[in-house]
Amino acid sequence: MPRFAPDPSVSFRTARQSDALCLGVLGLQIFLDTYATEGIRATLAREALSQFSAEAIGALLQRPGTCFTVAERDGHLIGYAQLTFGATQALVQAPEDAAQAELDKLYVQRPFLGRGLGRALLEEAEALSAEQGAHVMWLTAWSGNDRARRFYARQGYRDLGAAMHVFEHEAHENRVFAKVLGLQ
Repeated sequence: MPRFAPDPSVSFRTARQSDALCLGVLGLQIFLDTYATEGIRATLAREALSQFSAEAIGALLQRPGTCFTVAERDGHLIGYAQLTFGATQALVQAPEDAAQAELDKLYVQRPFLGRGLGRALLEEAEALSAEQGAHVMWLTAWSGNDRARRFYARQGYRDLGAAMHVFEHEAHENRVFAKVLGLQ
């Protein structure tokens, strides 16, 4: 499936409804590894549990315009990309008739970082977005996630500015990145 294969023992496929539980737990693990760097507090715990319950992931898997690509090794999910086709972002300057796609999440389990898995998932997300007619793919990365921001810049994404992610009256700065699809 991917245009770039990082490891022959890793396979890629479209997520199924039966993956909801594993996607939720994998997402929760990676979310906490990334955002709970100073420990767990109630607001963060509630945000994590609301976003990554099996029910929440199951609902996303059924939502029109949403697609998950999973990376699997020996029957274990080790990463995924979540896309929303047609999602727009005000900072993305694209022609009015140009479709956009959002990369909602690109999550790779910590032991598999630095092995090309993120790049393979990103390339698959770009290809799927282009196949769905998107001219631009965009995403947000937490300002405190230097590794992710450097990764997207290396893949040709431009930092367009700040956008705030708000939950429970807390605002967290993210950076908006975008790439015109079909350009290397």
